[in-house]
Amino acid sequence: MKLKVQGIEEGQPVPEKFAFGVYSEEDHMNFGPNRNPETVWEDAPEGTRSFVVMMFDPDVPSVADDVNQEGKTVAKDLPRVDFFHWLLVDVPATISRIPEGEDSDGVIPKGKEPGPGPIGIRGVNNYTQFLAGNPDMAGTYAGYDGPCPPWNDEIIHHYHFEVHALDVESLGLSGEFDGNDVREAMAGHVLASARVTGTYTLNPELR
Repeated sequence: MKLKVQGIEEGQPVPEKFAFGVYSEEDHMNFGPNRNPETVWEDAPEGTRSFVVMMFDPDVPSVADDVNQEGKTVAKDLPRVDFFHWLLVDVPATISRIPEGEDSDGVIPKGKEPGPGPIGIRGVNNYTQFLAGNPDMAGTYAGYDGPCPPWNDEIIHHYHFEVHALDVESLGLSGEFDGNDVREAMAGHVLASARVTGTYTLNPELR
């Protein structure tokens, strides 16, 4: 199976129009256009009954104490964890393209609702946890919300866009399910997968 993500070449930077946060010399970070990229896949195997689309960052600090703190850096040797940015399940087998901006077109304070979206069913991304302490932004974030790594991180972050062809029409997930729920539910049902990886940083020393 093949996957193409508009504007993102393997191992190259993610364009700012797909980012939740963009670099600002004055404030370190401003909100970005936060549009989901056009995502197109082909050559799904026979027997495919639905797709899962996800994007995650495996480079997120496991401890957030120094994240975006003046005068501090997030050390490159700090253990890292997965941060899910995009979760769509039960995408019909007849679909092979998600248009740009279809699932996200701008930063929405307090997030987009989980559940049925324009295409498939939206799962909850990890901005739900990351912004929980911000009274202006706290809420449930579902569907696509793009890159916004710590501006003081010593490493460039990687963003894995993936599509998985499944042998079931539905994973049976509802409510506020997250990336781990999706991975657990699709285990044993994946017929084929494809991935494109982009990079992103808000650290001016790494740009």
